[in-house]
Amino acid sequence: MSVGADEARARFLEVRDVRKAYGAIKAVDGVSFDVARGEIVGVIGPNGSGKTTLFNSILGQITPSSGSVEFCGEDITGLSPLDLARRGIGRTFQSLQVFVKLSVRDNLIAAAQEFQGTMRSRLLAPPDAGLGARADAMIDLFRLGHVAGRPAGSLSYGQQKLIDIAMAFMPTPRLVLLDEPCAGVNPGLVEELRELLVTLNKTQGGSFVVIEHNMDFIMKLCPHVICMVEGKVLTEGPPRTVQSNPRVLEAYLGN
Repeated sequence: MSVGADEARARFLEVRDVRKAYGAIKAVDGVSFDVARGEIVGVIGPNGSGKTTLFNSILGQITPSSGSVEFCGEDITGLSPLDLARRGIGRTFQSLQVFVKLSVRDNLIAAAQEFQGTMRSRLLAPPDAGLGARADAMIDLFRLGHVAGRPAGSLSYGQQKLIDIAMAFMPTPRLVLLDEPCAGVNPGLVEELRELLVTLNKTQGGSFVVIEHNMDFIMKLCPHVICMVEGKVLTEGPPRTVQSNPRVLEAYLGN
């Protein structure tokens, strides 16, 4: 990769030597990587390899013990999730984060309402906060039109997962970190979910970092894959290169 390409990657998301220790346990141990604008990066690794702790360290759920995270040239290390969201960084969690009593449409509106204008303008705004058209577009994209008016909690787990992901994209973030989007999803919906993410990447131009245990999903979705083991980056590169690496195979087969 050329110096110019390296600089372009660093100007978007740059993670440098991030560490998170709990006493003698090094959950994340000196992880560094870059994400380019518009890039989809996959993060794989056996259970306990530090993937979610890395996400939480980047996204303000926990404060890293050391290291730095820069986004678009700004040091965002240790900023709160709300501050990061206002800078255009979104995420999904392993567990669902939907409002079970709200309708699908209202869930999507609620997800973006915080970032719509000022407090005064939100108080004076229409009931949908001016977000109705965008919510409807997301409902169409995620094929949720037939359940748009139903409470989210009345739907299947897979449908709630789609709502959860759609909510992350409602504020039109520039970067989204997705933590196991396929977990609990019916295998028949996995390919549909991959196609949705590809469409969102193309239409919104955002960058994604995806943690996922479904190797086939990651290898088809992500042009660049990082493999973590015991809190460290074991290897990274194109999917075929990572997938065929003997050390990666050993890490998975050993678990």
